[in-house]
Amino acid sequence: MIRASSYRTARTACAAPAAPTGGAHRFWGRGCGNEPVITSLLDVPFVRLLGSSADVARRCLHAGFGVVAGGALLVSSALANPLPVDLPSGQDVSLQEVLLDEGTGELWVRFRFLAPQIARDAALISYEQAAPDMDYLCQTLALAYLRQHDLDPSRVVISLADRDVAFGQMDASATQFFESYRPDGDSCIWEAF
Repeated sequence: MIRASSYRTARTACAAPAAPTGGAHRFWGRGCGNEPVITSLLDVPFVRLLGSSADVARRCLHAGFGVVAGGALLVSSALANPLPVDLPSGQDVSLQEVLLDEGTGELWVRFRFLAPQIARDAALISYEQAAPDMDYLCQTLALAYLRQHDLDPSRVVISLADRDVAFGQMDASATQFFESYRPDGDSCIWEAF
């Protein structure tokens, strides 16, 4: 869980503290004033870090970012239509949100993705097929994001969910896969939860 803290951990948008337990407001959050929260993805450093891949950048052109009250950068289906990212398994996933979490006493950066093909009912992508996708997302997307935003977390968590589940909430019908990594230079080292 993300707990309220007086420490400023979000060095991305608005430099606001981490989201409180139960989640953050999706608009005009703590520390952000009354600034507009939706901006073109092209104006956000996150896209520039993906700029080395013209294909990914092209897909992100019409998506939008919002700022969660906790200072986390958010791509939300309520704000935009996030477009998919291709992975080794061939499944398409969409970035749901990026959260900065210091609930463990250390900074963890959580990358949450929607991956409809992992649904139990459809059973198109198994955990064994999705595990290399999570490695790929950490290696290609998460490490670049950390460098771009000058973040030095102790862990990076990549999660895939078949549907939108609010962070910290339970949904017994949802299928979710999680992996934890320790960023080490240009590598993501798998760490057991």
